Amino acid sequence: MTRRIGIALLAMFGLALLIALPGSAAATPGPATCNGMLAPGTYNKLLVPEGAICIGDGPVTVKGGVVIEQGATFVLGSEETSGGTGTISGGVHATNPASVQIHFATINGGIDVQGGSGPFGPPFDVTFNAIEDNHINGGATVEGYDGFWFGFIRNDVNGAVNLNDNGLTDPDANEYVTNTIHGSLNCAGNSPAPQIGDSEGSPNQVTGAKTGQCAGL
Repeated sequence: MTRRIGIALLAMFGLALLIALPGSAAATPGPATCNGMLAPGTYNKLLVPEGAICIGDGPVTVKGGVVIEQGATFVLGSEETSGGTGTISGGVHATNPASVQIHFATINGGIDVQGGSGPFGPPFDVTFNAIEDNHINGGATVEGYDGFWFGFIRNDVNGAVNLNDNGLTDPDANEYVTNTIHGSLNCAGNSPAPQIGDSEGSPNQVTGAKTGQCAGL
């Protein structure tokens, strides 16, 4: 399955999800739990609990970070989003998630995704990470993700980027391209090896070192 098919799945299953899911997260000054639609607004802290599915287009302001628990899915925006989806301060932290998909957001405090919950599951039948078109302050680490596809594309990052040991099912996965990184880019143990794939992307612009599998990317 190519990245384009993955995007088509996102659109198809995302529409069904927005219709079917009863849960929601309303804008609130206190901590909020999201299982369903993420309403535009301001949140002190956002939790996506184990196995939950949280989807929104923004704009959102999160002051105390986003925490994504085991088997959970968090989707903010898409490739088709026009304009920004919001600002997340306090970073994005995920442990064994199903999918983490963030587009056109400003993230202060970095991104840290550790592990995954396998390549198949709801709401899209296949799981995938898409970190695309974001401004990230604090670096990004994605390690040990075992979903179907993962793209780290067109991000502007202040800090080191570490993309290691991500074993994906799709041979067209691990597309790490067209990023501007004010720091180092470190890649090791990824399968398949990092590639341009069908993203039609360009080499990463990196002020620091490019190491391991990303040395020539």
